[in-house]
Amino acid sequence: MFKKVSIFGVGLIGGSFALALKRAGVVGQVFGVGRSATSLARAKELGIVDVASSSVEEAVRDADLILVAAPVAQTEAILASIEPFLQPDTIVTDAGSTKTDVVEAARKALGGKIAQFVPGHPIAGREQNGPDAAIVDLYVGKKTVITRLPENSASDVARVAAAWEQCGAIIHKLTPEEHDRVFASVSHLPHLLAYALVDDVARKPHADVLFQYAASGFRDFTRIAGSSPEMWRDISLANQAALLGELDAYMAQLVQLRELLAERNGKAIEAVYANAQRARQNWIKTIESAEQQNKQGGD
Repeated sequence: MFKKVSIFGVGLIGGSFALALKRAGVVGQVFGVGRSATSLARAKELGIVDVASSSVEEAVRDADLILVAAPVAQTEAILASIEPFLQPDTIVTDAGSTKTDVVEAARKALGGKIAQFVPGHPIAGREQNGPDAAIVDLYVGKKTVITRLPENSASDVARVAAAWEQCGAIIHKLTPEEHDRVFASVSHLPHLLAYALVDDVARKPHADVLFQYAASGFRDFTRIAGSSPEMWRDISLANQAALLGELDAYMAQLVQLRELLAERNGKAIEAVYANAQRARQNWIKTIESAEQQNKQGGD
């Protein structure tokens, strides 16, 4: 399917993409580019990439597909470095967790070559980072959202979708604006809350005692606070407007719950908890149903 795939950022996301394409047997050569020579060397040692280099020109030359899998704040600079060497038949995509800002950055950096950029976002991850975190089955059964641009050709979009499908992903399509509104609610806000809670506990004078007694509930709720601070700083700022809206709504919910608690209104508190429980159970059933359908060949 691809003679040469070049990946800018060979950590968890980019590395897992490379491993999955290799296992599927659909790529001839994987070329890795990154800021850290140590990470690049490790990616080559692990067999994630075949060639590791700091040369953008070498990476872009004769590449069929380029994946930008770096923090979203780096997108414009990376695309600008790619643009002078970008050949007409090369497709560029990304794995950024925000899309409106990425599209704006791509338009600035690529100019008349914007049609070659097909924005994407694989909905998968782990709290670990770097090449050692990459796993071959990260995307199996997971969604990848493609936010097609008006300038994109159907064939380029299909080719990007096919690459993710070879990784085991299920393709969904949204506009960049829809994408950012959705993920502000169900991804970006939860990360902000997890970071805030752990930071709050860590700053208390008796933090060592608190962490000593923190158990599975605290661990499960705060798991995502182990993710890359740099990456989530960029995501939070990139999706600022939508995230502020979700944060304001959540704070209003907390104020309401505080009032109910102060009033000792057990019935109303239980109603909130019960509604949340039902919603979560329905969500889990939907996930399980979709996964089972996918295993059986459904769409």
